[in-house]
Amino acid sequence: MNNNHCCRVVLTGGPGGGKTTAADLFRRELGPEVVIVPEAATLLYLGGFPRSSEVEVRKATQRAIYHVQKNLEDIQFATYKNRILLCDRGTIDGVAYWPDGQNEYFQHLGTTLHDEIIRYDAVVFFESAAVGGISIEGGNPIRTESVEEAIILNARLQKAWSQHPKFYLIKHEISFFRKISAALDVLYDIVEMHRALMKQSDLVQSSA
Repeated sequence: MNNNHCCRVVLTGGPGGGKTTAADLFRRELGPEVVIVPEAATLLYLGGFPRSSEVEVRKATQRAIYHVQKNLEDIQFATYKNRILLCDRGTIDGVAYWPDGQNEYFQHLGTTLHDEIIRYDAVVFFESAAVGGISIEGGNPIRTESVEEAIILNARLQKAWSQHPKFYLIKHEISFFRKISAALDVLYDIVEMHRALMKQSDLVQSSA
């Protein structure tokens, strides 16, 4: 776990996976113990950030998203040292949208996959409903991907994030309720592990 007792969990996955819904439900369940770090891309696009298929614009967009996401997480991490941060996407997500592939993405940003992975204590990956051939329209007003594009993005994201040692895959389900229930069970397990580590750390410090 990261220092200062903060547990940073990223919720990610292909478009239309249900991660934002799961984050909101879990925050309601645990109340002030959980802090949501919002998705940087949604904040930027809703604020009027331009969109274009032109390569240099796509790169500039992903640079902006990366730095906003990273700083949002760092602000919440510094502010809520004993909370559980649920990050709606993370700094690795840009690899799926980068025009020149994963390696060039990290080189361009002056970082590595390893350095970004260790920012997070766990990864909960929500497989896109598109994998099951289900429409992903609705829910997020800034989503523009087709079902076919969502499947490709899902595969790219899973390939990158699955290298995290605590990677939890929430498979697509015909029943969205069962899918969200499975995700909440995983999140509860992560929280219990965090609580146990906090208790162990407090005992060590009190006996020192």
